[in-house]
Amino acid sequence: MNKVTKVELIGNVVVISTEGYLNKDLGEEIQNAANEHIQNGVNKVLINLERSNIVNSIGASILIEIIEQLQDTDGVLAFCELVPIIEKTFKIMGLTKYCESYETQEIAISKM
Repeated sequence: MNKVTKVELIGNVVVISTEGYLNKDLGEEIQNAANEHIQNGVNKVLINLERSNIVNSIGASILIEIIEQLQDTDGVLAFCELVPIIEKTFKIMGLTKYCESYETQEIAISKM
């Protein structure tokens, strides 16, 4: 099942946790969850991909849209708990030039 499993505001960071294949459907769920908080003034978004182990180009392009939206508000998008194949994919696609990646959610929140 590809879905957003949890959305929570921790301090001034919205944490979006996912499960399954990061494709168009899951990407749009992430985008909707992020947009809801961005519209309410939150400009730090952390996506926990611990339970997602594959991403396609459409899912990645949606993440790029979120990055662009956050850049308009001096915001940041970060990832945590990436499996090695997604980390490698993000590097190849250049996403890591615009986003930080952290080992754990706790570390990410403390550094954002």
